[in-house]
Amino acid sequence: MGQSKPFRATALIVEDDIMQREMLCVLLEESGYQVIQCESAEAAELVLDKNAGVLSLMLTDVQLAGRMNGVELAHVAKDRNPRLDVVVTSGRPLMQPLPDGAKFWAKPWAPLDVLREAELAQLS
Repeated sequence: MGQSKPFRATALIVEDDIMQREMLCVLLEESGYQVIQCESAEAAELVLDKNAGVLSLMLTDVQLAGRMNGVELAHVAKDRNPRLDVVVTSGRPLMQPLPDGAKFWAKPWAPLDVLREAELAQLS
């Protein structure tokens, strides 16, 4: 008989700063998440096209490599999966409206914020 694998929530991290992206990935993996990481919104959009329904959490910076920013990506993500927990972060004030249900975190945020959000996303 085969054994079933326990469900692991999946998070999408979109950040062009490799140090921040790696830190987020480590924090979420330590929280039991499976993590997909991208450095551009365009790469993340491809992930969303295939996996939006299985994602529990997406964390994205506003400023990203490529033509699309993190706020635009947040709208795409919420269109693909309205139940997705979306967090947009930036060190600057937000200049565009977020989609309904998305959250904004000003940088610097604390690792504990990420852990709390990860726990909330797994519960919803």
